[in-house]
Parts: sequence; C-alpha cells; structure tokens
Amino acid sequence: MGDVTNISTKFGSGLSPPSPITSHHDLSRFACGHDALDDWLKARAVKSEGQTSRTYVCAERNLVVGYYCISSASVRLGAAPGKLRRNSPDPVPMIVLGRLAVCKTHERQGIGAGLLKDALLRAIQTSKIIGVRGVLVHAIDDSAAAFYTRFDFVEFPAESRTMFIPIETAIRALG
Repeated sequence: MGDVTNISTKFGSGLSPPSPITSHHDLSRFACGHDALDDWLKARAVKSEGQTSRTYVCAERNLVVGYYCISSASVRLGAAPGKLRRNSPDPVPMIVLGRLAVCKTHERQGIGAGLLKDALLRAIQTSKIIGVRGVLVHAIDDSAAAFYTRFDFVEFPAESRTMFIPIETAIRALG
C-alpha cells in the first residue's frame, strides 16, 4: 500500500500550481487518453464551475495540462464501510473527487500526484468548516484504481472502482 505523505507537490518549471478554472484557460489541446475526461473538461467544467463542482487546473502558459474537480456528496449509512459508519449521520457526508486527469504530453511527471495532494488538502480545509468523513473517487479504469491505491485509498465495496480515503487518514498525512 502507498502512503499519502509521499505525494510530491512539485509541478515543474513553467507549470502553475492548481487554481480554479476560468474561461481564459486554453482547454483545446487537452488529451489524457480518456474521451469522457477530455470531453467533460472541454464542454462542462467552466459551465459547472461553482454550481455542481469546482475544477482546479494546472497550466503551462494558460494551456491546461492537468485538472481535477471536486463536489459534495453523501453515502447511505448502510452502504458505508465500517470506518465511515462509526458515529456518522445518515447519510454520511463526503467529498467526491469526480475527475482527475493529466494530458498525455505531461504524464509521468508527478502532476497527477500533485493534483491529488491539492485535492486532499482542500478536502481537509473543507472538513474544518463542515462535516466530512472522507473523499470518494470513482476510478475510471484499473490503472486509475492502482494510482489511488498507492495513496491509501481503499475500495468500497470491495472489488469495485469506487474508492475512498477517510478524512482522518488525509489529516494525519497532510494536515
């Protein structure tokens, strides 16, 4: 199992740290290899901003090379794993890391891990304002699931690509 404390925050020369998406960002050349992630960024991210989700982008001279989006969610208490069920209301408040993607031209440079760390830090900040028990992700494929597993996310239910990390785990590692 991985360790969320080992996530690098280096975004490299010329790359901006994650910041909220705006209409000024160039999304036209973003291609991560998953049409669903590419299409959502180009067609929905700016329109959804602040309404149903928040999107944060890492850019090189305004050209987006990586992004993630977060939103609020809840899980029925009966469907939540034991770690989340204890002392929780029904439904259990969560944050969803809805999408996380890096452009193929910039993969394997630690950008994805840096974006994940930024998302977890924002989740920790949110948990200090409102109740949050964890961060959920819906991994798009087995490779994405393996990525999240490296950083202490666990499957729930088992054998699925829905994964979570308890907020306490993120706080201990990063808070």
